[in-house]
Amino acid sequence: MRGAWGLIGLLIALAVVGLVAKQRLATMGSHAPTANASSASGGLGDAAGGHPAVDTPQQRRQLEQKMQDDVNRLMQSRTPAIDQEVDRKIDQNGDAKP
Repeated sequence: MRGAWGLIGLLIALAVVGLVAKQRLATMGSHAPTANASSASGGLGDAAGGHPAVDTPQQRRQLEQKMQDDVNRLMQSRTPAIDQEVDRKIDQNGDAKP
């Protein structure tokens, strides 16, 4: 009997999570920027969402390359303080250093 109540509780929780997710996805879809919104802002895209307008395959490739360059630059600019903090946490946990 106890297992049945647990199963019923899990099903109710799953239903609630499903309903909330469905509502959130429905609201996100209604707030999508239109083509007029991006062109009215001078082709800069949706300023509130930070999504740049991409109209041609060349612009898409340029945006992808810029994003990749930014990620690479950020990954390479890791400060020694971050490395020291990571090493300290590894030492605290007793894990072996690579």
